[in-house]
Amino acid sequence: MTEAPHAAGHLAQLNVATLLHPFDDPRMTPFVEMLDPVNAAADAAPGFVWRLVEEGAADATGLRPAGEDVVVNLSVWRTQEALWDFAYRSGHLEVMRRRREWFARHVEAHMVLWWVPAGHLPTVGEALERLADLRAHGPSPRAFTFACAYTAAESAQHLGTVEAVR
Repeated sequence: MTEAPHAAGHLAQLNVATLLHPFDDPRMTPFVEMLDPVNAAADAAPGFVWRLVEEGAADATGLRPAGEDVVVNLSVWRTQEALWDFAYRSGHLEVMRRRREWFARHVEAHMVLWWVPAGHLPTVGEALERLADLRAHGPSPRAFTFACAYTAAESAQHLGTVEAVR
């Protein structure tokens, strides 16, 4: 990954996970106990800009816009490297290593990245639309993955067209 910081854009990410058990099931306890420390680490991580939080809560796990058994994580980062470092070089990695204990294996894309104008906070609707785009059309400058990433410059034509899906 060689993406340099881009003053006009930030990287948004959405990932969705289908629960194997209800949140109050004892089998979910290790995951639930990791939420606060991992979210605090994200908030303090270099390059972190914003994450979706349910009103009156510390996280977004109570929001279920993609289905009653699907949790969403939506955040914005200054660079692709900042997000990569948090996801794969921090305490977050432990959650990822254990994800099969708590979440079903996805057969289609469950994570999407896209560039947004600096200062723009994507809506859940916008994020789900990007995930649908990735699932329907594969990676593009509009909706991509770490494995097939695009730079902010390559995606610049999409920075000014933020969907008004609310």
